[in-house]
Amino acid sequence: MNIAIVILNWNGRHLLEKFVPVVLEHSAEQATVYVADNASTDDSVAFLDENFPQVKVIRNTTNGGYAKGYNEALQHLNEDLFILMNSDIATSKGWLGSIIKNFEENPQLGAAQPKILDLKRPDHFEYAGAGGGFLDYFGYPFCRGRLFDTLEKDQGQYDDTLPVFWASGACLVVRKKAFYEAGALDESFFAHQEEIDLCWRIQAVNYKVYHIGSSQVYHLGGATLEQMNPQKTFLNFRNNLMLLLKNVSGFRVWGILFLRMCLDGIAAIKFLAQWKSKHCFAIIRAHFAFYSKIGSVLKQRRKTPKIRRYSITKSVVWQYFVLGKKYYNDISRNY
Repeated sequence: MNIAIVILNWNGRHLLEKFVPVVLEHSAEQATVYVADNASTDDSVAFLDENFPQVKVIRNTTNGGYAKGYNEALQHLNEDLFILMNSDIATSKGWLGSIIKNFEENPQLGAAQPKILDLKRPDHFEYAGAGGGFLDYFGYPFCRGRLFDTLEKDQGQYDDTLPVFWASGACLVVRKKAFYEAGALDESFFAHQEEIDLCWRIQAVNYKVYHIGSSQVYHLGGATLEQMNPQKTFLNFRNNLMLLLKNVSGFRVWGILFLRMCLDGIAAIKFLAQWKSKHCFAIIRAHFAFYSKIGSVLKQRRKTPKIRRYSITKSVVWQYFVLGKKYYNDISRNY
C-alpha cells in the first residue's frame, strides 16, 4: 500500500522547521511526505527546498483554506492512502504500523484517525479529535476524551480500535478511493468541520470510519486559529448548520435546525454575558452567512447520499450537565 503524508502549509515556516523532521524520522521509510503550500508569502517553500529536499512540495495557487487546499493538492497524487496532517503534528515511533495494518486488512475502512494527544501536556488528550469523534442529536460534535473544554488524562482508556462517526482533520487518514467516491472535501466550508462532512459522506457510500488507538500523535493546536478566536467561532457555527442541512435525512432536518437556532441564540447571549461580544456577533454573522447559502446547500443536499442514523445520544449538553460526564464516557465506549 502506497502512502502519502500531506502537510498543508500557509506561512508556517516555523512549524515546518519544528515538525517536519519528526514526521520524516517516523514515517519516511513507509510513506512519501508532501507539503501542500497554500500560496505562502513567507519563505516556507525556499526553506523546504534548502533543508528537506526529500519532501515533495505541491504549490497551490491560492490560499483556499483546508478543503480547497487539500483538494487541489491531492489531485496530483497516485498513492492509495492519503494522510492529511496539520503542520503542528508530532508523530511517534511506529505510529504508521497499525494504521497500515487496519487499512490493508479491512477494504471497507474509508477513513481513520490515530489517538491525538496534547503536545503541551502529552499525558492528556488534545481538543481536536482526542479519542475519536461523534455527533449528538442536535449535531454538536464531541470526542471521547474531550467534552467542551474538559480534556481527560490518557490512561489507556481509548487505546482501542472501533468505529466512530468522524475522524479529526488534524490527522485524517483516508483511502483515496473512498475520498473520491464520497466527493472529496466540500470547499464551501473553507475550514472547520469539513472533515465531519467528508466522514458523513464516506459512511453514506458504505465505508467505515475508525479510531485506531494503537497509533498516537501529538498536536500543538491553535497554530492557525486559536480556540477562542472569533473567526473560529464564526466558522464552527456557520459550518455546523450547513453540515446538518446538507446531510441529515428526511424532514426532521428542519426541526433540528430550528432547535439549533434557538440553542445558538442562547450561546450568543452567554457570550455577551461573559463580555465576549466579538463571539456573540460571530454567531450572528454565522447565521446570516448560513441563510445566504441555503439555496446552494439545498442543491448539494439533493445530490448527497444519506444515512439515517448519525447520533448516539439525544444531547451532549443534557448528559454533561444533568447526567454527568461519566455517563457520556460509558455510552461513548459502547458505541
